[in-house]
Amino acid sequence: MRRFTVPAVALVLGAAVSVQGGAAIAKSLFPTLGPPGVVFLRLAFGSLTLWVIGRPQLRGRPRRDLELVAALGLTLVFMNLSFYESLDRLPLGIAVTVEFIGPLAVAAAASRRLIDGLWVLLAGGGIALLADGGGKAVHPTGLALAALAGVFWGLYIVIGKRVGQRFVGSTALAPAMALGAVVALPWGIASGGHHFANPQLLGAGIGVSLLSSALPWSLEIEAMRRLRMTVFGVLMSLEPAIAALSGFVLLHEHLRPRAWVALVMVMVASAGVSDRKSTRLNSSHRCISY
Repeated sequence: MRRFTVPAVALVLGAAVSVQGGAAIAKSLFPTLGPPGVVFLRLAFGSLTLWVIGRPQLRGRPRRDLELVAALGLTLVFMNLSFYESLDRLPLGIAVTVEFIGPLAVAAAASRRLIDGLWVLLAGGGIALLADGGGKAVHPTGLALAALAGVFWGLYIVIGKRVGQRFVGSTALAPAMALGAVVALPWGIASGGHHFANPQLLGAGIGVSLLSSALPWSLEIEAMRRLRMTVFGVLMSLEPAIAALSGFVLLHEHLRPRAWVALVMVMVASAGVSDRKSTRLNSSHRCISY
């Protein structure tokens, strides 16, 4: 009997749908928990899930390794806070599109090809198009927060690359998320308050952590074993479109034509910059940002 194998492309697309579905559920929780409350649940349950999967051991690690874990945890907090705060003000597709400028810039900086700089300029043009007349749905503060999330995403990639050289699998990510949850706890309590006692909201928080962390991370790891990194990177460039479609289907968010043009510009730039070297930077540490 022949064993059925899920195509690698389907794994990547499934991971992207999972991440954006998690982001859509997270946004639906904002009216009751607020973005900081969702960030806390996201990091807390995500850490618990990855801890069970990776079973990290920090005892006996050099101080430098622990400092990297701490830096990763703090970056996660501010990356998620800025992204969720932007998501509270912007449609999902636009927030993800603007945030994408972070990994694109890191990928271009890691490359010595002149054309990669041009790809970043194309993406920047798309962001400028959103900022200039994107419609009532585009909130200036939301754009700034999404761009800030992109900066932290880029920083996360740089730190994550160093962490990946010292740790195996999720053994650093789990404690980093745990630290992030502790840091986010005061903001989360102030934002969510007594709503944390609601079992349905807690269940939704668990769903966000699974959809945004454990499931896509597992799918992507398997896909990267079977795909060339260039192919993986091109598939990753579909992320803004999947985010926009998720926002449309799950949150009833409609984007104006100008926003779709900007989204396509960023997608083309992302596909263009996805050479073997840069794709390793912008893909292997991606799913946790949502």
